[in-house]
Amino acid sequence: MIRSGIGEETYIPRNFLEGREASPTLQDSLDEMTDATFSNLDALFATSAVRPCQIDILVTTGSLFAPVPSLSSRIVHRYKMREGIKCFSLTGMGCSSSVIAVDLVRHTFRTRPNSFAVVVAVELTAPNWYTGQDRSMMLSNVLFRAGGSSLLLTNHPSWKDRAIMKLEAVVRNHVSTDEAYECAIHVEDEQGYPGARLTKSLPTVAMRALEGNLRVLLPKVLPLWEILRFVVASYRWRIVKGGGGDSKPPPPVMNMRTGIQHFCLHTGGRAVIDGFEKSFGLREYDMEPSRMTLHRFGNTSCSSLWYVLGYMEAKKRLKRGDSVMMVGLGAGFLCNTCVWTVMRDLEDGNVWADCVDRYPPPTAGNRTGEILGWIFDDCMSFINFKDYDRAVLFSR
Repeated sequence: MIRSGIGEETYIPRNFLEGREASPTLQDSLDEMTDATFSNLDALFATSAVRPCQIDILVTTGSLFAPVPSLSSRIVHRYKMREGIKCFSLTGMGCSSSVIAVDLVRHTFRTRPNSFAVVVAVELTAPNWYTGQDRSMMLSNVLFRAGGSSLLLTNHPSWKDRAIMKLEAVVRNHVSTDEAYECAIHVEDEQGYPGARLTKSLPTVAMRALEGNLRVLLPKVLPLWEILRFVVASYRWRIVKGGGGDSKPPPPVMNMRTGIQHFCLHTGGRAVIDGFEKSFGLREYDMEPSRMTLHRFGNTSCSSLWYVLGYMEAKKRLKRGDSVMMVGLGAGFLCNTCVWTVMRDLEDGNVWADCVDRYPPPTAGNRTGEILGWIFDDCMSFINFKDYDRAVLFSR
């Protein structure tokens, strides 16, 4: 928890605060889903001036809770949407599913001109607290927090001047090795406690999946001269590497900032974010939105990319003509990317309005060690903490 990069102002569901994380009810999950979904949609419809009855396509994403009726059906019922609406409910695709949802809308738009679509991304934590003692499964308790997002998409020509971003490209990649399949998986431990197991190979698998994805994406979004420079540099590097000399130069890195100004990177944890920084050759300025989102909101799974984008908007970084790349990672193992063009200068405070002035903080840590350091004092050696079935640590 000390090294996680998580701050002290993240959000958790009510049953955690009430000490019922080990025995959640169906109503706990429905309450969290209501809190994370309907307030978002109310604000979306009010801001856009689009009425719910005008929505033609509805896509919802969430991996670990699949109610009946579905979340999309509950939204249609709540807002009395039209009977002919096309609804899709995506489950089991993990943290990258919101990019998949955007891609699904993009394909559906091809056969439905002049349409409006809403994507709702929410991952519920209320029914998914791990109560066992497997360290690789405890990590999910540290990283995942409550949250949700919604976005409005349209292919209506008359809305071109009102749009804030334009979708330019989407690339999806699926790595199917055994190691990739098992690095993030929902299972039961040896004592029968269910939870999400995140293995140590996850950062390596993530970077391997990302490498395959970028081979397809980058030629679509980077200038030709940068691609040619990289090809020539790679050719020279292979010649030097095969020369048998004592010094081995590092492999060349493509300069993605030649075609992309901003990077929305999945807040999968500190190790994943550090892996992005090293693989992309990015600056601390580029990594700040993802690190600050992890610190303030934690890993909100499929909605996390939109919190990162919100940070950029609140910091007034997004200017007309800028390109924004989103990278989502999910169980399976999935790597999905998309690139947007900013249509006008953005400076809405959004969900960051009450705290963006405090970010980045002088130290992006937490007080876990300060608060719980007494556990490791010599004077407490007479207590065997392993006798306890669980130890629960909450953010403020």
